[in-house]
Amino acid sequence: MSFFLEVLIGGLLAGVMYSMVAIGFVLIYKASGVFNFAQGAMVLFSALTYVSLVERDVSPWLALGITLAAMLALGAGIERVVLRRLANRSPLTLFMATLGLSFIIEGAAQALWGAQVHGLELGIDDLPIEIGGVFISQFDVFAAGTALLVVASLTLLVSRTRLGIALRAVADDPVAALSLGISLPRVWGAVWAIAGVVALIAGLLWGARTGVQFSLSLVVLKALPVLIIGGFTSVTGTIAAGLIVGAGEKLAEVYVGSLVGGGTEGWFPYVLALAFLVVRPTGLFGEASVERV
Repeated sequence: MSFFLEVLIGGLLAGVMYSMVAIGFVLIYKASGVFNFAQGAMVLFSALTYVSLVERDVSPWLALGITLAAMLALGAGIERVVLRRLANRSPLTLFMATLGLSFIIEGAAQALWGAQVHGLELGIDDLPIEIGGVFISQFDVFAAGTALLVVASLTLLVSRTRLGIALRAVADDPVAALSLGISLPRVWGAVWAIAGVVALIAGLLWGARTGVQFSLSLVVLKALPVLIIGGFTSVTGTIAAGLIVGAGEKLAEVYVGSLVGGGTEGWFPYVLALAFLVVRPTGLFGEASVERV
């Protein structure tokens, strides 16, 4: 039972980290209907920028401030320079634009900082701590707490601020929001900037966990099952879905992997996602689209 609990809790904590990447997708999709495939590249760019500055003897706090400013500018710049000009295009066109942006951002990161692998230290030792006879990673607890804090902050932002009210109005009906005097470009720019901040936090956590390397951008693939299960428009849903995906893949790797030759951790989340697509296509917390004809 102790081993089962260790696997389960480890999976739940890992799932919260998957949710950190998925939140960036949700924010942008909810506000503008754009599936931002470049979110993974933004995660990589933020982590690589921070660790490269630290390795050049820039103090960690100053490096964090510089990286934060860079991610705010990157998010807002992408919206203003690229996607605002494609606002009335088809969803496929917008998706292809973000796909191209992901390669551009990765190339820019390599041109600026090189392609070598970096180790990233956040001052949190990845040591096990014992709670009730169950050993839990200290870093995973820190990462999960950080992710929950981000979700709580975003929830308050959406529900208690003028920007959040404008975001919900734009998400519900962009035309009606525009008729009420809400500036769509302003909301979209703010949301892309916030997505850049979320990418920074996710990049630091994932970079400290796996090292800062170009495969870090592939963490976006882990976010896809989370989005499908939680719903593309729910910040809260990403946490619930992340817990399901994280616990499911760890338990499957331990208890099913030995029966099928291992490797289940890579594909089992997609089995869960396909099951949800069949049973509940909008996800746990997704909103079904209603079209008047």
